[in-house]
Amino acid sequence: MSNTIEELEKQFQEKIDNEIKIEPKDWMPDDYRKNLIRQMSQHAHSEVIGMQPEGNWITRAPSLRAKKILLAKIQDEAGHGLYLYSAAETLGVSRDQFIQWLHEGKAKYSSIFNYPTLNWADMGAIGWLVDGAAIVNQVSLQKTSYGPYARAMVRICKEESFHQRQGYEIMAKMMAGTKEQQQMAQDALNRFWWPSLMMFGPHDSDSSRSSLALKWKIKRETNDTLRKRFIDKTIPQAEFIGLKVPDPDAVLQPDGSYKTGSIDWDEFWNVVKGNGPCNKQRLDHHKRAHDHGRWVREACIAFSEKQDKRKAIAK
Repeated sequence: MSNTIEELEKQFQEKIDNEIKIEPKDWMPDDYRKNLIRQMSQHAHSEVIGMQPEGNWITRAPSLRAKKILLAKIQDEAGHGLYLYSAAETLGVSRDQFIQWLHEGKAKYSSIFNYPTLNWADMGAIGWLVDGAAIVNQVSLQKTSYGPYARAMVRICKEESFHQRQGYEIMAKMMAGTKEQQQMAQDALNRFWWPSLMMFGPHDSDSSRSSLALKWKIKRETNDTLRKRFIDKTIPQAEFIGLKVPDPDAVLQPDGSYKTGSIDWDEFWNVVKGNGPCNKQRLDHHKRAHDHGRWVREACIAFSEKQDKRKAIAK
């Protein structure tokens, strides 16, 4: 006898509560699947779009060593997008569909990548702050309830830790350099600090999806909890190399945490709605690259089909 929806939902929640991973062939509520499709595709898009502001500096890196490290980092981001698209496809949506939704504006990516990178110090700020914020979020996601997503996060987190160290090294070197280099580093921090805090998303009280995501353990911790952890870790790192976060209200509390000022959520929502400094540029570039690469994808498919036919004949 088949189970009713109520019984299936109860069994599903029991698995979640008992820390049993949900796998692709398991029954899951439609809203759970939709929530994952939105979050995982957004995560994948962010990894790929995030290559653009860094790729802009490959030819202008200040040394061969810096160029090699930046190339390796960008290559990692491409791999992260691949892992995440592959994991998201287990939910029954094709990669072509994910890309189409992105190009049509129906899917989002992290708002941080809609800000320009003006100089080499921005490469440091992105590695240190943006990847640092990503690590805080993604370490938590290693315990997410959906198996393919959790497993993808394990490898991604290992590589993101290298990215954060790369960024912090750039900032530390610039703060040990000339006065002009120190000013560039501080300016980069000033511009990327608040957008980095926005990466964790709005306050949970303002997020319509947070309660279900937490109930189903897609998210393991609230946006505000993760944001506070990042702030408490990052401000001492800034002060250690002589930088100061652009928040006059940031005050160290007796318990070692920091009380900080308010985020400009109007700016956040404006960027999310497509009105940031680089929204159009980022999406147009992705569309153009996708179109230019069509022949490569078609050639790979044709080659694979030819190989399959040869194997079939050999049998």
